[in-house]
Amino acid sequence: MRYYLPLLALPLLTAQRNAPVSIDCDNNKKLEEVSRPCMCGLINDWEEADASLRMVSSAAVTCSNGFAGQYPCSGVDLLSLLPLSKLNEASGAAGDEGNDCWGWTDPGTGREFAIMGVESGTAYVEVTDPVNPVYVGKLPSHAGSSMWGDIKTYNNYAYAVSENQGQGMQILELTQLKNTSPGSVLTETAHHGGFGNAHNIFINEDTGFAYVVGSNKCSGGLYMMNLKDNPTNPDFVGCFSDDGYTHDVQCVIYKGSDNRFTDKEICFALNEDTITIIDVTNKQSPTELSRTAYDQARYVHQGWLTEDHNYLLIGDELDETQYGLKTRTIVLNVKDLMDPEVAGINTADTAAIDHNMYVKGNHVYQANYRAGLRILGLSGVAEASLNEVAYFDIYPSSDSASFNGAWSTYPFFNSGTIIVSGIEQGLFVLKATGINQPPTPPPPTNPPPTPTAPPVAPPTNSPPTTGCG
Repeated sequence: MRYYLPLLALPLLTAQRNAPVSIDCDNNKKLEEVSRPCMCGLINDWEEADASLRMVSSAAVTCSNGFAGQYPCSGVDLLSLLPLSKLNEASGAAGDEGNDCWGWTDPGTGREFAIMGVESGTAYVEVTDPVNPVYVGKLPSHAGSSMWGDIKTYNNYAYAVSENQGQGMQILELTQLKNTSPGSVLTETAHHGGFGNAHNIFINEDTGFAYVVGSNKCSGGLYMMNLKDNPTNPDFVGCFSDDGYTHDVQCVIYKGSDNRFTDKEICFALNEDTITIIDVTNKQSPTELSRTAYDQARYVHQGWLTEDHNYLLIGDELDETQYGLKTRTIVLNVKDLMDPEVAGINTADTAAIDHNMYVKGNHVYQANYRAGLRILGLSGVAEASLNEVAYFDIYPSSDSASFNGAWSTYPFFNSGTIIVSGIEQGLFVLKATGINQPPTPPPPTNPPPTPTAPPVAPPTNSPPTTGCG
């Protein structure tokens, strides 16, 4: 069944998406001016960093009888924990809180590094020995600080954005981490100033193109860059702004069932009120293929494709709080890119708000704020029947629908190590037991060639736009 938002609701949501406003969010603890009303949820639920947490290392804490130390769990062991005070040791304040996380594996040695954003920069931790992590250091932000940040990698570089207007995109060459003294203050390798703030960045490692979204360019839509030709000085190659603000996106060389688009570069954009699918093969003339809504949509936040590219799993960040629903995962059948259909909606037992999720093999790894890491099996994805097979709850006191706890997760290390970033907690290094996963292949060393395009003029400024968590 395909769902459509009521016609009266669509203009309201679209107005919110395309017309940023200035709002002071204040819960008597933290005051911050934002430009999207939904961001107030995170600020209203803001809590101090948990100063009681201490580093956990040297010995794994096994999940036994439903707990790994103080943390509720099932089938997931705690290998180590680096609290925020450790992640901020090189620079910034001990209580600078966490946001997104990603990972990088050195192609020559196989050494694994966790990357975690904090308000004042980006922390780097070697997790090759996940029981004995090494805090390599921190890259301070290019300008100011922000509760919202995002990091992705391409080959041997990391690219970091944030909601601070002066941040732009920081670039860090990563092989230096192998020889950096622990606890160092890192220096950015390069900086891209083609935009100011941004909410997220996605990099298609198969093509070498980066997609910045929620920025002050391209009406908050896709700001596209070519990293492949010069990873430290990427060229702007095009915009997609026809559907206004994009909160998050995944772009792939499409291998799904719709053979009209096989081997085309297709982006699946989470656009607050719709899932918008775009053919970006031609960066100077991207083509919108479809826009789809679903029942009780409140904030279409983030999503990830199954590995066969036939289903898109979607999280809605506000349906739990505004409708009183339990944690939902919406499954979109994208076998027809021009006419997707909602396959169904999976409802979990927890009340927590879902935030970010990633698919590896036959499982989806979800970071669901106060419910922590949740791992669901995908054998029933066609019917939206997702079976929880393991979990690790980093916020033990409550699973309620509030914006605290797990921000994101990264399950793609070949070793099977999983990391989770906690807003008030820090970096959790975990291992799921009893879940068989095929190794994740490394990104291609020689991506397919891309035709050389003429230079594209930089986009004009859009009003400052900001999304939810």
